Amino acid sequence: MSAADLDRFLDAHPASILIDLEETRGSTPRAAGTFMLAAADAIWGTIGGGQFEYIAIDHARAMLTGRETRDRLDIPLGPDIGQCCGGRTLLRFGRIDAALRHALQGRLQAMQRQRPHVAIFGGGHVGKALALALGLLPLAVSVIETRAAELTGLPDGVEARLLAMPEAAIAGLPPGSAVIIVTHDHALDFLIAREALSRPDLAYTGMIGSATKRATFSHWLAREGGRPGWLERLTLPIGGGMVKDKRPEVIAAMTVAEVLTALARCETTIEASRA
Repeated sequence: MSAADLDRFLDAHPASILIDLEETRGSTPRAAGTFMLAAADAIWGTIGGGQFEYIAIDHARAMLTGRETRDRLDIPLGPDIGQCCGGRTLLRFGRIDAALRHALQGRLQAMQRQRPHVAIFGGGHVGKALALALGLLPLAVSVIETRAAELTGLPDGVEARLLAMPEAAIAGLPPGSAVIIVTHDHALDFLIAREALSRPDLAYTGMIGSATKRATFSHWLAREGGRPGWLERLTLPIGGGMVKDKRPEVIAAMTVAEVLTALARCETTIEASRA
């Protein structure tokens, strides 16, 4: 969800109610700070689905018609509403006006700035499949290519970058980023991987290939001044070995799971260091 998506919804449905998940206790479908909008005949976003979301939507629509005035609901997620999460949610409701719309845009923009970055090097079949899968997730995704033609047809929201020396882009990635290397050239793969592995603050570095390609890269990296331990931080081949299907969409699905796991592990490490 983006600020542009929000604008499109509110332009079409100016009479809408904000449903804001203000506080959570125990096990709940979504975290505090999650929000959605409800109009008379449409919704935008989700606070987790299930019966408690239906209750929230009904309440919001009753506010729109004047049948309800309460701006907060305290909902236990238990047998009474047919959910077994066991937690409790405090929902806040507000009629959208210019000030609230502006505040929501600010929240979405802040959330976008905090999204982990995933850089896909290579826009071929696997690169495009990765962009399509990752573009659906709350991530900042870019595809970096040396060939302009391979940057066409990317999903909305995925950044296209045309660079003569794509390995130079590694230095500008934010800490905690993920790098996926799927170019058309093994030599270029190796150059990008060397730059990525020189940064211990990246959450994930993965390369398409095989056991043979890993062995070849290992010899090349030793010759090119790679440090001990660098190779242990490289996922090669990407996508794991449990599923043997080599179709781009399957490789992408398996790789996305690896990337999300690595990003979550990195976030946990960062939070522990702040504690």
